Amino acid sequence: MLLKNSLPRVCIALGLSDPARLLEHARREASAGERFLEFRLDYLADPEAGVQLIRDFLREYPECWVLATCRRHQNHGRFNGSIEEQLQILTDAIDAGARAVDIEIETAEIARVRVRELEGRAVVVISYHNYEGTPAMDPVMRRMLKVPADAYKLVTTARKPSDNLRVLSLSKSYPKSRLVLLAMTETGFPSRVLSTVMGGLYTYATPSAAEGTAAGQVCARHMRQVYRADKLSKNCKFYGVIADPVRHSISPAVHNRALQSKRLDGLYLPFLVAPLQLKDFFTLAEKLPLQGFSVTIPHKQRVIRYLDHVDPLAKRIGAVNTVWRKAGRWRGTNTDAAGVRVPLEKRTRLGNKSVLVAGNGGAARSAAFTLADAGAHVTITGRNPDRVRALAKACGGAALTPEAAERETFDILVHATPVGMWPHGEECFFNGRIPAEVVFDLVYTPHETRLIQMAEKQGLTAIRGIEMFVEQALQQFELFTGVSGPRAVMEKAAREAIEEQQSRQAC
Repeated sequence: MLLKNSLPRVCIALGLSDPARLLEHARREASAGERFLEFRLDYLADPEAGVQLIRDFLREYPECWVLATCRRHQNHGRFNGSIEEQLQILTDAIDAGARAVDIEIETAEIARVRVRELEGRAVVVISYHNYEGTPAMDPVMRRMLKVPADAYKLVTTARKPSDNLRVLSLSKSYPKSRLVLLAMTETGFPSRVLSTVMGGLYTYATPSAAEGTAAGQVCARHMRQVYRADKLSKNCKFYGVIADPVRHSISPAVHNRALQSKRLDGLYLPFLVAPLQLKDFFTLAEKLPLQGFSVTIPHKQRVIRYLDHVDPLAKRIGAVNTVWRKAGRWRGTNTDAAGVRVPLEKRTRLGNKSVLVAGNGGAARSAAFTLADAGAHVTITGRNPDRVRALAKACGGAALTPEAAERETFDILVHATPVGMWPHGEECFFNGRIPAEVVFDLVYTPHETRLIQMAEKQGLTAIRGIEMFVEQALQQFELFTGVSGPRAVMEKAAREAIEEQQSRQAC
């Protein structure tokens, strides 16, 4: 019988077609301390050869759990044999030392007697996969429970944020069932971290140097170090960032490190939210429940309509980058304002300075209003003339085309467009001369943007986006938790996250 505390919380999914590489990765993960590994035997040209790999591996690492899977191609696996051949391979895997086997529901329904023969010899996990979407889950669960098993794995495809909750809520609806609950795709990533927190047996991760077996997986090191998937309690508080795209965001690495530093039982997650999915996201946020979240492209302006209260500065700016829950109501503010002002004030006085703001989105609006309030003379430039003129009028500034702006000279340039942001780091808003003495690029990934490189080459004062990021994140952290953020810890985490992202790009 499977005991909940007998399994590690993270299972490394090993799906490699080359037997030598499969064994190499298994040894590497075990040597790094991982104790639960899935051998996808159906990835091998000869799955029976994988049985010997299991035997060889467990001879070296007898303390490890091996979960054997041999999914048929009819059920989105790679095994082309019959059901009888599939089950024989899994039986042989058990004989070789595998402590658990994963059998898809389609096979289990047809071969119930044969599956039952495996009971008592290994943990039997019956799995359901939906690669199209996330249906109503109760009928699926009732179907699964008709086949006796030690545990049930239900994996769907997340198309919208609330699909995470639709899957995860099964642990509450069926508290006596031992469940593994996940939603695939980047939209479903939160479910991979939240699964064990909300009652699931375990979650999946990729090995450190290989691709995963399902969309949305991340490596085990990230699951443990960034998200602490093996240490979170059921009482932890949830925070996050909403964006599209969100994969490049360093916010999870920074805020989670800060939570760990302050010994707070909390978790900060990335939520991929498409432009038309904000309402659906708030459904998830209410029911999860989230305590607060950061807001970035493209939601800073649209999110306002879903809030109960917006502070006066954010209203004037017309953009919110921070949302938190207080007394059951959603409140919004804009910490980007301090993120722009504070780094500049460390280098120069803002009163009567001429400032060129490039952009017309949420970050640009924050910069424009903040600097105008500080007494600077603001000029707006950008690719959309109508929006540029509208922002200039709103903040009491002037408007220029990019071509005209390049012919002028300003004391300060604040670049607030996505141009040059990962993964398009080779791009730059200005192609030649940069028309300012101080250049502040709000883009923080990559750390050395093309604009920053050009500014330094032209002998200008360059301020990197990481300064803005850390300043606004410190204020967010305090609003979320009620505790002052650890500046040095967050700065270090931000730099490390950017360096790691750049390293992955280089590979």
